[in-house]
Amino acid sequence: MTDKLFYERELSRKGYKYICGVDEVGRGPLAGPVVCAAVILPLSDVIEGVDDSKKLTAKRREELSAQILQKAVACRISLVEPQVIDKINILEATKLCMKNAVEGLEVPADFVLTDGNMTLDISLPQQSIIGGDAKSYLIGAASIVAKVYRDGLMDELAVAYPGYGFNKNKGYGTANHIQAIKNSGICPVHRRSFVKKWI
Repeated sequence: MTDKLFYERELSRKGYKYICGVDEVGRGPLAGPVVCAAVILPLSDVIEGVDDSKKLTAKRREELSAQILQKAVACRISLVEPQVIDKINILEATKLCMKNAVEGLEVPADFVLTDGNMTLDISLPQQSIIGGDAKSYLIGAASIVAKVYRDGLMDELAVAYPGYGFNKNKGYGTANHIQAIKNSGICPVHRRSFVKKWI
């Protein structure tokens, strides 16, 4: 676990108290929103098992997400809907989503760690880490919270819009999902800019 706290410990040594990890889930799917989480956790009481959400089982993610939300000094989940993604593109939508999550924290952050290679339009000092969800404890925690939230949302959308298998594919472009689009057309939560070639 110690290597995952490298960035956090360095920042703590520099005097930062409320370090926030931010990550997104859902940049690639054909349907559903992009979801971001911003999380501030106490570094004195580390939750074992926090990692890149993609490396964990759904059950383990749910367990860890519950622990993260319970222990968090602050946590904010933000989402940007498909219509906005179509309007401003997925990269800008992701940046907006992350910005909204950070700025919505009930305890303001004093430093922001983001996953990937992007600079957010925020007034706080920030650092982006490529592969951060596997390298940083706080970014990993944010990735878990965002993933669990988005998966739950896609399960709900599967009930609202049956036939696309959102509960299984979470909006990603599986063969069955693409076939459903070809057969039935799109629904209101599809990203039109992502599905042009099939409609």
